[in-house]
Amino acid sequence: MKAERIFYDRMDLPDGSIIEMVIWKLPVPVLGSEHSLKYRLYYGRNGQRLIGYDNGRGKGDHRHLGCIEEPYLFTTVEALVGDFIEEVKRERGEL
Repeated sequence: MKAERIFYDRMDLPDGSIIEMVIWKLPVPVLGSEHSLKYRLYYGRNGQRLIGYDNGRGKGDHRHLGCIEEPYLFTTVEALVGDFIEEVKRERGEL
């Protein structure tokens, strides 16, 4: 089985910000993760990442909030996307 993209969404916002989310199903977990999903959720502006959630090889599930990188406890895709969107709203002053 190859990697299969199971979700993709991109929004280009009027202020020049970009929200992009992509999730793949893999045949085996990425090194550092216990689930078989690979994901990258990005919010940024002018080429600068402001918020990011991903599970890079060897790092496992983690998130970037500005310059801070910290572990992220992955539970479900729905929770992942919800947590990410909440952080984006907080960053944008919408909460």
